[in-house]
Amino acid sequence: MSLNAAPQWVFSSEQGQANYKAACRRYPAQCIVDLKALRDNMARLVEICGGPDSGTAVMGVVKADAYGHGLIPAALAALAGGATWLGTAQAHEALALRAAGIGPDRCRILTWMYSGLEVPFDELIAADVDVSVGSLAGIARVSEAARRVGRPARVHVKCDTGFGRNGFTPAAFDEAIKALREEQSLGLIQIIGQWSHLAVADAPNVPEFVKSTDTQIAVFDEFTDRMRAAGIAPQIRHLANTAATLSRPKIHYELTRPGIGLYGYEPDPAMGTPQRYHLKPAMTLQAQLGTVKDVEAGHGISYGRTYLTPQNTSTAIVPLGYADGIHRSASGFDMEGAKHVEKLGGPVRIMTKQGPKLERVSGRVCMDQFILDLHGSAAAMGVEEGDTVVLFGPGRGEAVCEPTADDWARAAETISYEIFTCLRNRIPRLYLNAAEVLPPEDLALLDPASIL
Repeated sequence: MSLNAAPQWVFSSEQGQANYKAACRRYPAQCIVDLKALRDNMARLVEICGGPDSGTAVMGVVKADAYGHGLIPAALAALAGGATWLGTAQAHEALALRAAGIGPDRCRILTWMYSGLEVPFDELIAADVDVSVGSLAGIARVSEAARRVGRPARVHVKCDTGFGRNGFTPAAFDEAIKALREEQSLGLIQIIGQWSHLAVADAPNVPEFVKSTDTQIAVFDEFTDRMRAAGIAPQIRHLANTAATLSRPKIHYELTRPGIGLYGYEPDPAMGTPQRYHLKPAMTLQAQLGTVKDVEAGHGISYGRTYLTPQNTSTAIVPLGYADGIHRSASGFDMEGAKHVEKLGGPVRIMTKQGPKLERVSGRVCMDQFILDLHGSAAAMGVEEGDTVVLFGPGRGEAVCEPTADDWARAAETISYEIFTCLRNRIPRLYLNAAEVLPPEDLALLDPASIL
């Protein structure tokens, strides 16, 4: 019988169990997403903002395929948790939400990332999607589209308060105000919001960064004053990302935009663990082992011989690689290998007859696989081909053999966001607790084969 390092998944039905078996047959790894965790995370973020009657609405940011969790399922779970806005970077995701049946009577949708001449402003306006404008060209293009469609565009004015990305700088704002006033007077745009983005709100313990955030807030408020003085006061303002939602209640304004918090993680480990904020990571990435075999001491592992087995041992193949989104930078080296450096690879929870054990990527991550040195006899441990292992989940960390995306981020020298969003769609996404979280009409919008 294969050993299982993953939780004992509770299926909603026999069909859910059959879907799980079919996914395992289709691919030797699975992303399990708990929609209850997503719903509860959003409910917690709404509570932090004062609740549904506080005057502060909450946007569920579902850009980048909901940070790899799945656009439609995550959006529906966010709405179930009390979100009244959804946010996407790219226009096609905003349109996909509307096409799925999430209408303006249910929530507003904002999209903000576009470039070039082919942005479908006309489709966005027709679908009642709010759009961001942060350049004179953007104002002109959205106004042209509104004229063609025959209805005003709902726009949010993006201000550059010091982040350096999209948005009007203070020096360019007078010209922007002139254009905004003119297009609004023609009935081509309706100024709904004013917004910006914070650069270092996730570093509350660094005085320099706290001061920088304070400066951004002051600049943002100055933009508001200039809009009001020009007679185009925004109806809503939004500046708070997850970090500011959790730590700066004074800038919740009329809308907050938590992203990573929806998925159960803190913006930066410097802020503490998810548990501190009563958030729960929603995704578990698991895989079934490939070849398990014995090798002798000094055996080279993977490309470049960057890892040599220090003793007689067993190794196991995990059939995920950088083509799946496993970071090559999460490779593990040892002093005896060709690099002559000690670098810990990404952590993996395995189950043995003696209990759970944490092992790490040994050698370089390959395109479709990586290797674990089991540091002992697989036969003695009971580890066999087909065993289910866990790369990360809603655990308590490496110290208790429950690796998280934060642990993988440390191994890859990146952030948890990248760990999720890089996971390729060839890994099946499967959804727990869908029937508990979603009403029947929403449940019908999910791929039936994805429901556990």
